[in-house]
Amino acid sequence: MGYLRRQIVTAALTANALRPPRGRLAALGFAFGWPTGELAPQLLGLTALDTAQALVRGKASKTGMLLAGASAAGLAYAISHARRAGELAEAQLQDSLGADYLDQIPDRPADADLKTPLRDLARPFALAKPGVEVIRDISYREGGSRARLDIYRPEGLDLTNAPVLIQVHGGGWTIGDKAQQGLILMNRMAARGWVCVAINYRLAPKHPFPAQIVDVKKAIAWVRDNIASYGGDPSYLVITGGSAGGHLAALAALTPEVKEYQPGFEDADTRVSACVPFYGVYDLGGITGDRAAVEMRDLFLAPRVFKADPKTELAAFELASPIAHVSADAPDFFVIHGVHDGLVSVRQARAFVQKLREVSTAVVTYLELPNTQHAFEVFSSIRSQHIIRAVERWLEWHRANRRTATETDAVSAAR
Repeated sequence: MGYLRRQIVTAALTANALRPPRGRLAALGFAFGWPTGELAPQLLGLTALDTAQALVRGKASKTGMLLAGASAAGLAYAISHARRAGELAEAQLQDSLGADYLDQIPDRPADADLKTPLRDLARPFALAKPGVEVIRDISYREGGSRARLDIYRPEGLDLTNAPVLIQVHGGGWTIGDKAQQGLILMNRMAARGWVCVAINYRLAPKHPFPAQIVDVKKAIAWVRDNIASYGGDPSYLVITGGSAGGHLAALAALTPEVKEYQPGFEDADTRVSACVPFYGVYDLGGITGDRAAVEMRDLFLAPRVFKADPKTELAAFELASPIAHVSADAPDFFVIHGVHDGLVSVRQARAFVQKLREVSTAVVTYLELPNTQHAFEVFSSIRSQHIIRAVERWLEWHRANRRTATETDAVSAAR
């Protein structure tokens, strides 16, 4: 491929990342726009290097150079938005938690530790962190690989009552694995002294919904009963996940009393203290009337995930919608979504957060990220590092404030 064609491809990728298509082409726009947007610094460097080499060799046409210049400007614009993600996140944290929230965190992260090291950008797919051990493939129920979980925790420490973070992978309820997602967050929190649990669950269409949420709740029950032997505090569990994992995390957080999702273990305690869903799906039943939500229900969820017709079994789709379960006693939430999400409309997050703020008495932090696609934090980038550090600060604040309140309530109840 010659220089001109390479620049045509780069310009097209850049344009798609900045202005992704809507409607039926949104998924295609995501497939190309997500890596382009998050790897904009690397692509900008390659474009500059390619242009310099073409100039030296006399292969740089005027059209190619114009395209390269346009791509460079677009990529620089994308990088500027990614860099501002940290400031935007901090503003939302202060707005929801208070301007002095950092003062409430014991052993608060140092300012230097909140900056993105160049090595994390130079090696975006090297997500493991020194000093974190991983105990793999622990069975939380009977079954094969889909019934297993991994535990991330600080290496060489004798943990006692460490806070626990449960990670639920995404993949449209049909694909995905516990070892593929949430790695930046889990490694970072484990390095901070948390015990993190990444779970697998059965996948559709072989196992139609609600098999997925049943497994997530089964895993929560297992963690409650067993995590103390790994150094974790069974009374303080936070759940997180992205996309379908964000849906399952939010649904689990809001339905501890829904016995249909706990067959055979109805009396198990599946409550969590907080939930941090990334780009989740909150309206599977089309409850809000949003066109994108209805299309997702009818064109994807019905034939692939539920194996059911919403015309005759709409109640199952509505029961699976986190937005339908928001109540006054909902746990605290930190909801994160990108404006340019090509797979799950940002309108789902907006409606969910509005309902949480109207109905619940919980702390609700909402971070809406401009120029941001789905799956933005799967690998290391400027944006993902900023946002993971913001989630770290939120979790540490929650640990310091809500955990103390939970322990006080428990002592009072015991008396």
